Amino acid sequence: NYIYMNSVIEKEKKLNLALAKLKNLNLKNPDVKKNIENLSSQKNQLEIEKQEIEEKYKSLINDYNSLSKKLDELQNQEKAEQKRQIEFSEKIDELNQETDILLDEIDKWQT
Repeated sequence: NYIYMNSVIEKEKKLNLALAKLKNLNLKNPDVKKNIENLSSQKNQLEIEKQEIEEKYKSLINDYNSLSKKLDELQNQEKAEQKRQIEFSEKIDELNQETDILLDEIDKWQT
């Protein structure tokens, strides 16, 4: 889009320059007048295309920002889930240690 946009801007500049030069020529010549009208029409078409591209670009930027935000949220959720899993594993380890201690105590009482 960026490259195409620059191309459109360059074409528009060239057409504006050509129109300015043609306006300084003899406007009574029918070929000159026809060329001016043709260039003016092309310029209008390019301006319409430029506007459409700018709108598409804005839409893409909005989509990108929205997707980036969603990705950040998912990554944060994943980190929170990993943290909960680590905490759960630690609790299980603590429970296992307490069970081992309890079994040792039971063994001592039995002997």
